[in-house]
Amino acid sequence: MHDSYEAVTSGETVDLGSCEVTREDIRSFAQRYDPQEFHLEDNPDGPFGGLVASGWHTVSLTMRLLVEGYLEEATTAGSPGVEGLRWREPVRPGETIRIEVEVDEKSPSESHDDRGYVDFVHHTYTDERVMSVRSYNIVRRRGADE
Repeated sequence: MHDSYEAVTSGETVDLGSCEVTREDIRSFAQRYDPQEFHLEDNPDGPFGGLVASGWHTVSLTMRLLVEGYLEEATTAGSPGVEGLRWREPVRPGETIRIEVEVDEKSPSESHDDRGYVDFVHHTYTDERVMSVRSYNIVRRRGADE
């Protein structure tokens, strides 16, 4: 269980589960947040040869699986940001994405005894890697609420 900064191990990789991406999900997300033609219409002559999920949709699904599979256990206190976001391949209707997160680095806060910083590298896959991103996270230390 990763319920605190102390329970996180540098170098560990955790499989965060998977979810199917449906045609309806792709279109619904696109209508609301990224209404580009190739996220709304299944056009074989379009730039991707058919309907594809928005990269932001892939990021959102990755975040959901990260929370459900890892951060829900931890006492997180937010994130100062991400970097290196790369959409490597499009996600298509009916594909199942799966998420892995690697703990790249961790360090205790020098100014706050109640927290530490954990850097994750996230990889999202279908049959191949479709997305990667590095996130920086604030994780509560044991005894911080005592």
